[in-house]
Amino acid sequence: MAKFKLHLFVCVNSRDDEDARGCCAARGSAAVARDFKRKLYERGHKRVVRANKSQCLDQCAFGPVMVVYPEGVWYGRLTPDDVDEIIEKHIEGGQVVERLVIPDEHLTGVDKG
Repeated sequence: MAKFKLHLFVCVNSRDDEDARGCCAARGSAAVARDFKRKLYERGHKRVVRANKSQCLDQCAFGPVMVVYPEGVWYGRLTPDDVDEIIEKHIEGGQVVERLVIPDEHLTGVDKG
């Protein structure tokens, strides 16, 4: 079976309005996910780069968030206006869009290595 070159996981998680963490859905992540899927297809990346909707990626303070695998690059505070830049620079050009990166020291995961 063929493998995708990259997987993009865009958080579309939704929480109750009372939750202090907020959620990516309330910050417009559905539009970001939709635009990635559509624009990747339009640019000929179907079956090469896969944009997936994801539930909580546990980076709520930076929402909407996305992670690119296998590279493990985390992007935060995304808007639909950022989609073209990420596709052009990162997906097609191999250059991380630094202004949107969530620094490793701000990620909520624990490095046990």
